[in-house]
Amino acid sequence: MGVYNVHERVLTVPEAEAGLLLDGLSGDSDPLWPGRDWPPMRLDGPLASGAAGGHGPVRYTVAAHVPGRWVRFLFTAPRGFHGFHEFTVHPLGPDRTLLRHTLAMHARGGARFSWPLVFRPLHDAVLEDGLDRAERACTGRVARPARWSGYVRLLRRLIG
Repeated sequence: MGVYNVHERVLTVPEAEAGLLLDGLSGDSDPLWPGRDWPPMRLDGPLASGAAGGHGPVRYTVAAHVPGRWVRFLFTAPRGFHGFHEFTVHPLGPDRTLLRHTLAMHARGGARFSWPLVFRPLHDAVLEDGLDRAERACTGRVARPARWSGYVRLLRRLIG
């Protein structure tokens, strides 16, 4: 099963400011990943090619990092996740930048069921929470905060 999933947010800041959010991933004061409400993103070293880690049961290695612009993670778990997820920064003008997260993978075996039933709803919620954090960090507010669906709240209770 092919999966292509994109989340993005336009931030009213210059590209360099949005790039700092990306470069702070997995750090002690990560401004992007919503680690208070979700399993934190942790790597075994600085955000650089070859660093390994993940969040919760999702594991990956950093395949590439261009500071301020792009970071790509290759999945190593869960079983059946074959592909990557990445954050990219795209300038739209002097004070407008698009922050995008893309997940592209093939779900094989049990992942053909676990992705749509469990991982996708949780993934979508954590990414929207992260984009809210990015918007708040850049502007001091969130115009349209993300809301968890009843299904996401149920999954979070069941997973515990």
